[in-house]
Amino acid sequence: MSNSITIQKLQQQVDARQDELLALLGELIAFPTVSPPARNTMLAQQFLEQQLRACGFETELWEVYPGDPNVTGVKRGTERDAYRSLLLNGHMDVAEVGDSRKWQVDPFKLTLKEGRAYGRGTADMKGGLAALLFAVKLLTEAGVELKGDLLFHSVIGEEAGEAGTRACMEKGCQADFAVVADTSGLAIQGQGGVITGWVTVQSPVTYHDGMRSRMIHAGGGVSGASAIEKMAKLITGLQELERHWAVTKSYPGFPPGSNTINPAVIEGGRHAAFIADRCSLWITVHFYPNEDYESVAAEIEDHLLRVAAGDPWLRNHPPTFHWGGRSMIEERGEIFPSLELDTESEGFKALVMSHEHVRGIKPQSGMSPTVTDAGWIGRFGIPTVIYGPGELAHAHAVNESTDIQELLDYTKIMIAFIADWCNRPKCAC
Repeated sequence: MSNSITIQKLQQQVDARQDELLALLGELIAFPTVSPPARNTMLAQQFLEQQLRACGFETELWEVYPGDPNVTGVKRGTERDAYRSLLLNGHMDVAEVGDSRKWQVDPFKLTLKEGRAYGRGTADMKGGLAALLFAVKLLTEAGVELKGDLLFHSVIGEEAGEAGTRACMEKGCQADFAVVADTSGLAIQGQGGVITGWVTVQSPVTYHDGMRSRMIHAGGGVSGASAIEKMAKLITGLQELERHWAVTKSYPGFPPGSNTINPAVIEGGRHAAFIADRCSLWITVHFYPNEDYESVAAEIEDHLLRVAAGDPWLRNHPPTFHWGGRSMIEERGEIFPSLELDTESEGFKALVMSHEHVRGIKPQSGMSPTVTDAGWIGRFGIPTVIYGPGELAHAHAVNESTDIQELLDYTKIMIAFIADWCNRPKCAC
């Protein structure tokens, strides 16, 4: 039997055995892997590791944080040195539930109703994980040969800006193409990036509130300042830079002015009886796919130091900066690198073909309005796309749900794509 006929039969089995797919999704949903608070994915990841091992993967489960492990696996190709490898990536953590009384269903029990699957994570993104696992299971059961390596990463921490995928990449992962099965509604997407940072103004001297008049009036003789008031100048500077970016920067697929600098949190002062000697501003910066977070951070620093140079006190007490972090929970900082979409790449074109064969139309392609772990994979040199089931409008929402037919179609598409890509020879050039 030819490989194409086998794939067609497997795709037909997706419909015939959809109860198995939904049961698998139900088992994943039943694990309350909410982040924050996080540190709760161990049982879910052990379950997923068992699924991979049953499909012939060599696996490793290792803790990124206590109670929160990554699972990495590889199904070695029969001619791995000569054929293309594929990385499948998804995150096990889900968003907070909020007030469960607002839910019409149990967030951690799969509910099927009117063609939709309800439960926390159905859209973001246990639906994608379940579909990938089921696709791999059907390929394994049918004995479909994969000549290139198939890699699978189930990571932690995406919802809280934690470096689950980054940690995988730092261990030396390599692949010829990667699909991140995060929420895209079956559109093939790239993304902008996000970095958080702290801007701090620190006075070397702490003054009593009673000294304020001598600091601000002629002849007072005290060269001091309120760190809060000086931070206000820097905030104005950030607003000016943000407006400048809106005028001078753009990227296809993004509304003008999508590159923003949000002054999200401010912390300053110690007591009403003191002049504020310290003030820190927590900012969130969105940037375009053709920018990297280091250059964006450097641009902000340069601008604020120039603002400071124009102020007599800040000139001698310039702000300091701390960028990013590996966890919003542990470090109050995160980085999501941007990801450009190469529509001329072989992987993109192959995925489009698999999608078109199942759905009868080419997929939409463009930019995700949110951020995912895909940027970390791309940053480490692997051509990567975001491509998964689920609508962003339903992700993180009360009564989160996903369309069952979309879930089935995604499984069929990934069966065909995996079998195609992992049996393509590597470029001889």
